[in-house]
Amino acid sequence: MQAYVYEQPRELDPAGFADYLNPATTAVISIDMHRGHLDESPDCPCPAPRARDLVAPLDAFHAQVRALGVRLVHVRATVRPNGEDDLNGIPAAWRRTFPLYVGEIPNSAGHAIEGSKWTEWCTHVEPTDMQVSTKRRLSAFYPSDLDFLLRNQRIETVVLDGGFTDCCVLNTAFDANNYNYRVIVLRDLVRGTDAHLEGAALSMVSLHLGLVMDSQELLRVWRAAA
Repeated sequence: MQAYVYEQPRELDPAGFADYLNPATTAVISIDMHRGHLDESPDCPCPAPRARDLVAPLDAFHAQVRALGVRLVHVRATVRPNGEDDLNGIPAAWRRTFPLYVGEIPNSAGHAIEGSKWTEWCTHVEPTDMQVSTKRRLSAFYPSDLDFLLRNQRIETVVLDGGFTDCCVLNTAFDANNYNYRVIVLRDLVRGTDAHLEGAALSMVSLHLGLVMDSQELLRVWRAAA
């Protein structure tokens, strides 16, 4: 099977990664594909424009995931409307650091407010999909019940897609690895701040955390194993 090591394609023996490739013990974790990052209006509170072109490919991939019976979890960041767990508590670091690079974000205070339009999904969510909406910071595991949910589903491998590759996807990959999950990041279905950081994050994953694969290759491997 083909994977990527330090951004270079490599042919790997699937037998050496059999515990990564069992769809029966795998969940796809789709991270932060909501309007707070993807809306095209000027008041989008935390724009991630490079991830907008992922919506249709993710919907197509998730449809195939469901057809194979692989579990699918959509995770999104939310914070309390009065800001007790963010702006009116200890503000998340990105609110001060990210604008140093991208410039002022006029409506950043509106990002991830519970019940606001900015937390609405942009990708398709079926009633049978699982949802986690208590991600408060950069990792899908913190301080949400994602780990509890996955362990109750007897999940051993997580497949990550969504955004940002160098931020929430990378943080989630580190946490998943530290919790002893097998980690796969889908190279063609994640987007980073820019191409440089995207490549750097995927290289880190491939060296320290798990497999970097293309989505169609993973589907092919799953189907071959069925």
